[in-house]
Amino acid sequence: MAAILIRLEDALSKALLAAITLLVFAAGVSRTFGAPLIWSVDLAQLLFIWLCFLGANRALRIKAHIGVDFFVRKLPARARWAVELVLGLAALGFLAVLAWTGFQLTMLNLERVFGDSGLSYAWVTAAVPIGALLLAITLVVHLVRAVTGGGLVFAADRDLDRSTSQLG
Repeated sequence: MAAILIRLEDALSKALLAAITLLVFAAGVSRTFGAPLIWSVDLAQLLFIWLCFLGANRALRIKAHIGVDFFVRKLPARARWAVELVLGLAALGFLAVLAWTGFQLTMLNLERVFGDSGLSYAWVTAAVPIGALLLAITLVVHLVRAVTGGGLVFAADRDLDRSTSQLG
């Protein structure tokens, strides 16, 4: 089931990127011929925020987020694991707050119209709580794997193996 959801998320991300590209291209071409698609910029922005959260979730899933770990890599393996666990829990707390405040923001924007599109601005702001929940679910999976299997939360587990071999 998880593999199907991952493939669905990846397919949706690719479709959003293609749609954004086509919208921006169509807007440029139509503007050149004096008939601008006023709504296309709004729709591209709406799709882009959703793509950002889906991309962030994919990056977290494959542990590809950029990180500054110069000092953490110098720690012994057990201490590094503990630091990653604490940071994972802190990130989970942040995502919970982001999901809650994003939900409140979405509810406040139900009546607001998004630019010239005629769509509710809630479609834009809903990306925040939904994206935060997706990220939180992915983070919980990493935290559970780290606790049960001793792996790392954010860095690739091979990095932990490398640091333990350097200690020996």
